[in-house]
Amino acid sequence: MAVAFMSVTSVHQDAFAAMSGMSLTATAQEGGNIITLTGETTSSITDITITAVSPDGYNVVTVDQLTPQNGQFSTEFNVSNWGQDGMYKIKANQGTSLLYSITLSVEVNGGVTAETSATQSSMVESQSNNDLVTLPTDSTEDRRGLSMSANAVEGSDTIGITGNTSRVLEDVTLIVTSPNGNIVRIDQLSPTSNGDFATDITTGGPLWSKDGVYTVTAQQGKDSMYMASAEVVIKEGRVIPEFGTIAAMILAVAIISIVAISAKSRLSIVPRY
Repeated sequence: MAVAFMSVTSVHQDAFAAMSGMSLTATAQEGGNIITLTGETTSSITDITITAVSPDGYNVVTVDQLTPQNGQFSTEFNVSNWGQDGMYKIKANQGTSLLYSITLSVEVNGGVTAETSATQSSMVESQSNNDLVTLPTDSTEDRRGLSMSANAVEGSDTIGITGNTSRVLEDVTLIVTSPNGNIVRIDQLSPTSNGDFATDITTGGPLWSKDGVYTVTAQQGKDSMYMASAEVVIKEGRVIPEFGTIAAMILAVAIISIVAISAKSRLSIVPRY
């Protein structure tokens, strides 16, 4: 009874909250090196992740995590080492809800900013009790979990990501980390109605310069059932097979060669009449 009472009380309080969502503002001076980001959120459950993505959409140039203070957050990005010219996408995410996901664009050319004053907001008025809609939750959904696979051809600069999840109402966060633990890419994918999701990751560029094992992780929240990862070996920005695969191929070729030589030897000593 106590649990049921607490749940009803929580819903009642959320129903009459004034606003829900997030806002983000980016400002910069003409010819400067700093982009100032400020924002507001009505959620205090998780930190806010802010990423800057290059104009070609392939590289994450900066990542920051912020803990809101009384709903407010702010940070600064130095753009002097942002090599590509064009419009960079600044993404702010808090959890997996689309209500707490904001994207805006800023222009950078030659490592300096254009005059910028851009604001995006997902703030909405909260619903009253009469407007509440019951959505699937962990207690009622079919908890099959999340699965993911990474596929690539040797020598390719493209990694194909495919997967499936039983949480079709939440975005999937895709994170790629380099061998030294740096984040090289972050994406958010919206599953289809049957839970499928897919995307292509292009390797190469300064963030992929370190040779070794890159880890691709797909997740929805912090539940281990909704986390999956795969490893891909990258050398000089290209996909290469793992050592185990190479060893297996060499062993297979060696066995075939031995069998072929043995068969030929036996045939050569058969007496002829």
